[in-house]
Amino acid sequence: MSATLPFFPPAVFDRHREMTLRAIFDVGTGPDQRFFGGDAVAELERRIAAAAGVRHAVACANATGGLALVLDAWGITAGDEVIVPAYGCQPVVDTVVEQGATPVFADVDPRTFTIDPAAVAAAVTPRTAAILPAHVFATMADMPALVDLARRHGLRVLEDAAVAQGATLAGRAAGAWGDAGVYSFSQFKPFGAIGEGGIVLTDDEPTAIRCRRLRRAGTDDDTGDGAVGRHSRMDEVLARFLSLRWAELDRRLSRKREIAAFYQHRLRPVAEAGVVTLPLIPDSEPWCHVYAIMTDRRDELRAHLAARGIGSHIYYPVTLPMQPAFAAYASGMTFPHAEAVARDNLALPVWPELSENDLAYISDSIIEFFGRHTA
Repeated sequence: MSATLPFFPPAVFDRHREMTLRAIFDVGTGPDQRFFGGDAVAELERRIAAAAGVRHAVACANATGGLALVLDAWGITAGDEVIVPAYGCQPVVDTVVEQGATPVFADVDPRTFTIDPAAVAAAVTPRTAAILPAHVFATMADMPALVDLARRHGLRVLEDAAVAQGATLAGRAAGAWGDAGVYSFSQFKPFGAIGEGGIVLTDDEPTAIRCRRLRRAGTDDDTGDGAVGRHSRMDEVLARFLSLRWAELDRRLSRKREIAAFYQHRLRPVAEAGVVTLPLIPDSEPWCHVYAIMTDRRDELRAHLAARGIGSHIYYPVTLPMQPAFAAYASGMTFPHAEAVARDNLALPVWPELSENDLAYISDSIIEFFGRHTA
């Protein structure tokens, strides 16, 4: 049967029709007729820089483009190595390869699913130029340890916070820990929009200046000077839409934290029985983009939920080093923790409009499955 409680929220922007039309009208009838790099983009950059506590925010076409802008701005190229997680989203590695640099894979922590600082330390060589950690699911990478490691070795840190806008660690915002960071505004990210978009965060002025120039295909609007760059601009309609929707962000993040807390409590019996591992969500600074449990009966459980009209999702079922595009960079290497996460994770619905009854039905269906198979 089709899911009555799908994994991805249905009609995600239905109630934003008027807001969307207003954004289009405001931009389309504006006196300057600027559809890129105008007041709406500048306003959004100011809002996000202030919220993250950084000096500069540079809006761009998407988060992948933001990673590329930063690597380009830092001059990372052939002969350089960038340490990346063995588990996660493909663009993290794509951008390194496209720069001509070499991705060096490091295994992830078995509980957080994020890059393991000890594995990073073992991967550092004289050619290492940067570390590219990525936050996943509901736990930030160990940024204090990674930043300390980078400082000791004279390395840059590019923080992929694409899914972590609104998260904090030790009181500091995700995206603000590294020398630069990125957020994503694609549809199902924490602050998703009607299309794609991204933003670079940094306290480093030369990085910000270089990223601003590169996103305009290398052209300096003031002098007319040209250089090799990238075409990675955010359009004004999307920026205007995000600013109009700004007031919703805290509510959406708060509701997803409540949903995660519900699952943590309701699924405790199966976790205590040892048949499921629940995500590690810090009590002091909870955050949840994806709520993913771990079980060695993942595929059976997924089929059980589907039969009851509950959607679920498997994130990154193939580790990054095992993907054909990147296999040459990890020949003969194994990454047991990344492989375990890819094999056993199952993400449950967490869209904010889910009711308490919905969450109880999902949780109780999971408990029912394990009750049948462990009795």
